Amino acid sequence: MFFALLLAMFSINSKAAVPIYVWQSWDKNTTAESLRSDFAKWKQHGVVGVCFNAGFDIEKIKIASHEAKSAGLVYHAWIPCMIQTECDSTWYTVNRLGQSAYSTQAYVPHYKFLDPRNPQVQTYLINKYKEVAAIPDVDYVQLDYIRYADVILAKGLWKKYGLVMKHEYPTADYCYCKDCVAAFKALTGIDITKVKDPSKCKAWAQFRCDAVTSFVNKLAEAIHAEGKKVSADVFPGPYSHAVKMVRQEWNKWKIDAFFPMNYNDFYLQKASWVGKVTREGVKSVNGTIPVYSGLFICNDWQHKASVVDPENSGLLPSEIGEAITGSMKAGGAGICLFTANSMTPEHWKALDEAIQKWNNR
Repeated sequence: MFFALLLAMFSINSKAAVPIYVWQSWDKNTTAESLRSDFAKWKQHGVVGVCFNAGFDIEKIKIASHEAKSAGLVYHAWIPCMIQTECDSTWYTVNRLGQSAYSTQAYVPHYKFLDPRNPQVQTYLINKYKEVAAIPDVDYVQLDYIRYADVILAKGLWKKYGLVMKHEYPTADYCYCKDCVAAFKALTGIDITKVKDPSKCKAWAQFRCDAVTSFVNKLAEAIHAEGKKVSADVFPGPYSHAVKMVRQEWNKWKIDAFFPMNYNDFYLQKASWVGKVTREGVKSVNGTIPVYSGLFICNDWQHKASVVDPENSGLLPSEIGEAITGSMKAGGAGICLFTANSMTPEHWKALDEAIQKWNNR
């Protein structure tokens, strides 16, 4: 009887717990020893897994994944996908003005997006990710930048780039390469280059969404064949933001976990918005695939009022509890912090209190 009661209590507590993941990248100061220290520190606060970016550097991934597994953490090999800077110049997306992302980028110089429909691109990336999946201590391969460039920027970024994006602009509208234009015409009979306003053509928007979905599913099949799982960093939604902004209809992806980047400050929203958009994501996959709510942390939180760039903004310690509770009430499987190194002692204290409150509710 005692053991049955103990088991029941353990089950209740397990269900109540909030799985915490963190995003973090390898930098010039990273070593096996620094990873060991960081992982132990984060685990003390309830972190169960790390999404770690070492690019396609196999040796670094082996070190990081080994240290994660030794610490008892789940390891997601977090790697940018469609943004690659040194591939064949013919592999890149082309905007409505006929400019290749290889030579002319929207917004920032690193926005060199590959074409997800290009067979050579697909083969190249599938082989690269399979090599990562073959590493024994890697649990998940995590796809980042698995999309087109933002045809519409998050509203909080408009001022930064001097834009008012009330419609899609040709400079950030991809992909109009000859192969994509021809494939769309063969499918629909529409020559998109002759359409006065392509942004009004729903079939053309869907064509790009389907191109991303098709490639994700091919990539996932290859990774699954290596015995590993697949996760992805996605925009919020999908239909409120991701589909419209970057052609991510991610509820159609055949993967194992979603990490929507529910960065409220980017959308000029309060922390309460996080729960709302998490609910949309959970509902879109019918609750069948885990959705971990990505939270953007403001490191310099004491000066947030004077920060004009949302990319240096984020959640205050006083807001983190509302974001966590909102995510979990909405059916989220847990949360993910961007980034672990942005968390101040005040953030960790607020997180610990929020988790304890949730577990004791």
